[in-house]
Amino acid sequence: MNYEFLIVDDHPLYRAALRDAVAMACPESDFFEADCVAGLLDTLERHSNADLLLLDLNLPGAYGFSALAHLRGSHPELPVIVVSAMDSHHIVRQALAFGAQGFVSKSADAATIGQNVQAVLRGDFMIPPGLGTHATPEVDGDALDVARRMAQLTPQQFRVFGMLCSGRLNKQIAYDLQIAEATVKAHMTAIMRKFGAANRTQAVLLAGHLVLDPSEIKPPPDDVE
Repeated sequence: MNYEFLIVDDHPLYRAALRDAVAMACPESDFFEADCVAGLLDTLERHSNADLLLLDLNLPGAYGFSALAHLRGSHPELPVIVVSAMDSHHIVRQALAFGAQGFVSKSADAATIGQNVQAVLRGDFMIPPGLGTHATPEVDGDALDVARRMAQLTPQQFRVFGMLCSGRLNKQIAYDLQIAEATVKAHMTAIMRKFGAANRTQAVLLAGHLVLDPSEIKPPPDDVE
């Protein structure tokens, strides 16, 4: 069967390794790649019927599990396998709790990667050895609530929010996205409403529930803009 796979990782050599491993398990498949969140969203717009996404956690434009949480709302039917060098039981359990259907360590060999991909395509959940048959999520209620709110953002709102989390000002976001500053402000209003936040800083701090490293989040310099 001919499948469509999305591979999203910022390291071209590892993307190539993933593509080769999946191609061994699923010959005659088509592959589409991206190296950042913006590329992921653009690729999904062009290939909305993809069969599986292999998603790196450390991705430019994403903050921890933010991209995964957003995808569960924007593309709930798309199976996602998280691929990461950070493969502690805690990280794996978080990935599953936030909506991943599988988890593959970057230290896994090609045969293991292929087996995981085939299993997820069959509809199975792939839980790494050592977690038991039913992994218990290690995620608090606040984080799950933030993930649910993240899932409500539109793709463009998610782009804006990612730039906000990196400390960018409205005018910088407008320039990067090639949209009017008034449009950015409208997106900010919608983002704060969906997060139940009183201001931009509070919205960014809420995103801290999904990060792996708190230093990833850079609160905006003010709330006036």
